Amino acid sequence: MSFEENLKKLETLVKRMESGALKLDEMMKAFEEGRALADSCRKELEAVRLKIEKVTRDGKTEPFDFSPGNV
Repeated sequence: MSFEENLKKLETLVKRMESGALKLDEMMKAFEEGRALADSCRKELEAVRLKIEKVTRDGKTEPFDFSPGNV
């Protein structure tokens, strides 16, 4: 899923959790899913930040490896 899709799903999960309507086991499942989505968004943002730094460092672009081990 894209960053935007992950963020939207995370926002929806937070609203459900804040509603107080979830049972404890549902809350835990939502928390775990939200944590994974937040981690995914954070990694993608970090990759973009690194690429921006490379582009702006000396005005030149450099190839960037977006593989999970490189983030």
